[in-house]
Amino acid sequence: MRIISKTALRDFWEKRPDAERPLRNWHKITLKADWDDLADVKKDFSHADQVWLCIVFNIGGNKYRLITKIRFRYKIVYVRFILTHTEYSRGRWKDDCGG
Repeated sequence: MRIISKTALRDFWEKRPDAERPLRNWHKITLKADWDDLADVKKDFSHADQVWLCIVFNIGGNKYRLITKIRFRYKIVYVRFILTHTEYSRGRWKDDCGG
């Protein structure tokens, strides 16, 4: 899969260093993946959930949420948001996901 963009991941872990390792792990697995649908994603990340037009990943033991849009046909993962659990709960990200 092609990930757009790693810069967003890096920017987040520079502010929250404890997120670096799990985000790097997600990035490494996702780069090597060849996902065709959500079922494929769940083989690598069983905790991934579809929320409207987005796929949400739990990061760092559920401390953070990585919100993506995945274009399976084109093998592209767009990083939309990386949020703390509190920020995620506020729900502002939902507008971007069709909610």
